[in-house]
Amino acid sequence: MHEPNPKTQNSHWAIVGGGMMGLAAALKLVLLGQKVTILEAAPELGGLTSAWRLGDVEWDKFYHVILLSDSRLRDLLKELDLESEIEWVQTRSGFFSEGKLYSLSSSIDFLKFPPLNLYQKFRLGSTIFFGSKIRNWRAMEGMLVEQWLKRWSGTSTFNRIWLPLLKSKLGDAYTRTSAGFIWSYIDRMYKARRSGMKREMFGYVPGGYRRILNTLKDWLISRGVTIECNAPVQRIESLDENRSTISITRGAPGSEKQSTFDRVVMTVPLANIAATCTGLTSDERQRMQNTEYLGVVCTSLLLKQSLGVYYVTNILDRWVPLTGIIEMGSIVKPEKLGGHYLVYLPQYVLSDDPRLSESDEVIHERCLSTLEKMYPEFRRESVTAIQTARAKYVMALPTLNFSEKRPPAILNQPGLYLLNSARIVKGNLNVNETLDLLTEEFQESVWPNHLKLARTAS
Repeated sequence: MHEPNPKTQNSHWAIVGGGMMGLAAALKLVLLGQKVTILEAAPELGGLTSAWRLGDVEWDKFYHVILLSDSRLRDLLKELDLESEIEWVQTRSGFFSEGKLYSLSSSIDFLKFPPLNLYQKFRLGSTIFFGSKIRNWRAMEGMLVEQWLKRWSGTSTFNRIWLPLLKSKLGDAYTRTSAGFIWSYIDRMYKARRSGMKREMFGYVPGGYRRILNTLKDWLISRGVTIECNAPVQRIESLDENRSTISITRGAPGSEKQSTFDRVVMTVPLANIAATCTGLTSDERQRMQNTEYLGVVCTSLLLKQSLGVYYVTNILDRWVPLTGIIEMGSIVKPEKLGGHYLVYLPQYVLSDDPRLSESDEVIHERCLSTLEKMYPEFRRESVTAIQTARAKYVMALPTLNFSEKRPPAILNQPGLYLLNSARIVKGNLNVNETLDLLTEEFQESVWPNHLKLARTAS
């Protein structure tokens, strides 16, 4: 493992948000010899990678896998002595179309795929192949995803395949989403296949993200990092160029605790930053408030029997009120899940969608009745546990020329830095992309000079 550089230990940094971005940023700062405090509003660390107890099983609230090409994530796991423990599994993909399940896991499956004729398959395959060769992502974010897909796939293939997939993920917001959205998906999956085996190999660390988070937490604490959970930040004010005051409320309203830091890194959603930071410019605040977010309602089920053989089942039938079926049981062996099969049923929505406020009972009934229609062999009696997690701010919607509209990494408020998922412009949100953003902005851009400035000031 790497150890901190004692020659550079000077400044005290606060990281607001204890998700993977905040924890990884803390690790990098520690290695540069900085003093770090992490402030997390929730009772536990992890954010979108946090875990929970589902029946007798403890696993991730939201579904996550590791790809062979996830080099940043694998580097982090190597730092934590976990990379060698990754269990890799060859997976299969399916499609649900006109009430039937079809495999789409190989070239032969693709040629046999009934929903498309031969010409449509050629157009679809050409789109994916051409998309995998594109490196100018800025050109992609300058056109609408519908426009680009229709150009390369044709209108009939777009309507048959791409449109239902876009609507399930984005709803009507697909009409204002850039082509960079679909390019990033194609690029990530092709990277995974280029990484060695030409097959779809997904992996996980035994114990899931709970194991990763606990190991990372222990690493940070052992090197002097202070971690405060149940610490909702109410206000951040800059005292001068080198000091900021953070006000935290615990318990009854008005019971504020104030702490002073040299630098503050914001990894929380833009709405939280706009609400708490007092020194933003009107332009910064407007950019934050105008950024649309996708949220998710994700139901987890433990089953006595598996639904099928696919890790992901993409859905083309528009009557199905789900983004897809994620069978984690196709990757994680049942004996590691108490003899059960874990299934995720996600539904992506905009952050102001009323479905985020629906009761568990309504959501669970919708999920169970949908499974009964999709899988004739499914019985409710096979469900041993069911729970629903909600996240209002999952990913900033990549609208046209999003990279030009996002707030800057260094905010106008002195000592304040922005490092959250809304800064991602070359990929879709996943753990590897957050770490890639961290590496790019932390090491290759503005951070080194500001680290030097912070050390000099203190």
